[in-house]
Amino acid sequence: MKITDAHNERIAKMTFSSVYPHLLAKVEKKGRTKEELHQVIRWLTGFTEKTLQKLINDKVTYAQFFAKAKLNPNAHLITGVICGYRIEEIENPLTQQARYLDKLVDELAKGRKMDKILRTE
Repeated sequence: MKITDAHNERIAKMTFSSVYPHLLAKVEKKGRTKEELHQVIRWLTGFTEKTLQKLINDKVTYAQFFAKAKLNPNAHLITGVICGYRIEEIENPLTQQARYLDKLVDELAKGRKMDKILRTE
């Protein structure tokens, strides 16, 4: 599938706080915890728990969220298909970063071991 400029713009304007409850519900429905979700988000972004909570409270956009992030050097190891898009082929950096997060949350919800999700093996 081809990603359009409109798609990229829509992701950039979404607020992280509007997506976060859906991410949390997805993992909790599958028996995972808020702490595990936060561990995954912190691994990807480098945010502290305090910073993450502030960004949620401040209702930052995905563009602002990822602009403040210090992406994990192993993020490029996140590959595969999410939402019909092959992550490693996404050209827009912000859209790719958003899909990295989606993929990690998917893996968490599917019961994958944390060391595999965090690309430590």
